[in-house]
Amino acid sequence: MGLPGISRLVPLKWTALASLALTTAGCATAPLERAGSLRSYDSLADANGLVTRAQIKADKKELLEAKTIRLEPTAFPARPDVALNDDERKLVANAISREMCLRLSERFQIVLPGEEADLIVRATVTHATATNATASAASQAASIAKTVALPGVPVPVPRLPVGLGTLSVEAEARNFAGVQKAAMVWARSANSVSTARMAKDGDAYDLASEFGADFAKLVSTGESPFGGLPSLPAASTLPAKLGGAPKYAACEQYGRFPGLKGFVGAGLGLPPDWTDKGADEARPGTPQPAVASVEQQASR
Repeated sequence: MGLPGISRLVPLKWTALASLALTTAGCATAPLERAGSLRSYDSLADANGLVTRAQIKADKKELLEAKTIRLEPTAFPARPDVALNDDERKLVANAISREMCLRLSERFQIVLPGEEADLIVRATVTHATATNATASAASQAASIAKTVALPGVPVPVPRLPVGLGTLSVEAEARNFAGVQKAAMVWARSANSVSTARMAKDGDAYDLASEFGADFAKLVSTGESPFGGLPSLPAASTLPAKLGGAPKYAACEQYGRFPGLKGFVGAGLGLPPDWTDKGADEARPGTPQPAVASVEQQASR
C-alpha cells in the first residue's frame, strides 16, 4: 500500500482505538439497590450480563404454565439523591411498563386492571443518575463534526465519558395467591456508545426499555436473559413498536410507542418528552397509570 493509502488509514485507526478506550472507561456505576418493594429477596442469584449487573430468581415450571398476566404500573418514587422531576420520573416509569407490556404480550395474554390473572407483575425504580445534558450536547456536536469530516465512513464517535446516566430497578411476578414466582434486581449504566440525549432523563429513559425487555424475558422463559444474544421484539410486535395499536387493550394505558419520530429523535439526541408523551397519549377510555410510591405498593 502506498503512502497516501496509509495516511488515510491512520486517522481511522486512532479513531477506532479512541472509541474502544472511551467505551471501556466511559461508564458510570449503577448501584444494585434493594428498595423493599419485593415480597422476598431470598434465593436471588447473581446473573450479570456484559453491561448489566443483576440478581434473579425464577420458578420456571410455574412461569411456563402461566397464561395470563396483569401488569401494575411501574413505581418511581421521588428521592433526594435522584435529580429527576415528577414528569421525568413518570416518563421513565411508563417506558418500563410499556416495554414490559409489549414483550410479555409475545407469550401471555395481558388482562385489564382489576381482572384475575395467573401472574401479577410490578416493578419499582430504585435509583437513577441524571444525564449531563451539556456533555450529551457536546457528544452530539462531535458526531456531527465526524459526519462532515468523514462522510460515509462507518466509524462510531463515542460519547464523552462524563455525565453518563444510570438506572436501577427491581421487579417481581407473583401468582394469584401472592407467592413470588420471579424476581429481578437490576442495574445498568449508560456507556460511550449509548444514545446521547440532551436531557437529564435521557439515559434513564433509554435504559428503561432495556430493563423491560430483560425482565419480560425472565418471566416468559424462566431463564436468565443474560449471556446470549440480545432479545429483539417478535415480528408480531413490530407494528406496536412503530406506533401502532398494541396486541392487547390493557397495554393502551401506557400510551403508544413514538415510532419513527422516536427513532429520529433519538438519533438527533432530542429529549425523550419531545417525541414521547407516555401515558398522556393513552387512548380515551383506558385507565391512566400513576407513579405509585413504594409505600403504596407495599400495602397492596
